[in-house]
Amino acid sequence: MTTFTATERRSHLLSAVSHGGAYSVKNLTSSIELAAQATFPHTITFGYIPSNARLLGSSRLYWDDLATATTTFDLGLGAVDGNLAQADDPDALCADQDVTAAATDQLAITAFANYGLPAWDFVTSEASDPGGMLKVYGTVNDALTSGPGTITLELNYVVD
Repeated sequence: MTTFTATERRSHLLSAVSHGGAYSVKNLTSSIELAAQATFPHTITFGYIPSNARLLGSSRLYWDDLATATTTFDLGLGAVDGNLAQADDPDALCADQDVTAAATDQLAITAFANYGLPAWDFVTSEASDPGGMLKVYGTVNDALTSGPGTITLELNYVVD
């Protein structure tokens, strides 16, 4: 028998977890109602999270049927007050989600190997924590031909 040890993604500075202290789950939940539009892309700001927030695999995206033809959605992270080394990363969390049919329980972070990483580590241009906050935003890349429709993000995270 072979025994493997999983990597726990948590700060080595925490020796104990207490109620209401570090490592309690926090949540950014945001919804927007979108009307049918022929112009694109559409950028949606869902909110802001600390750059050191460790993003959890329980995070989800939900949407209504937003289009009759192929329409994709990306979820990314962006700078706040110029704190990123280069540009925003529009598909840092997920890319090319097909929003032509109503979805339930879609993963907000599509690369499961990245669960538990700090938010800044999802941004391509960053090699270390820039500090401050990061903008969580989505991009609808094609025309919205159905409408109106709702997109909801539930982003779960912990802060060490």
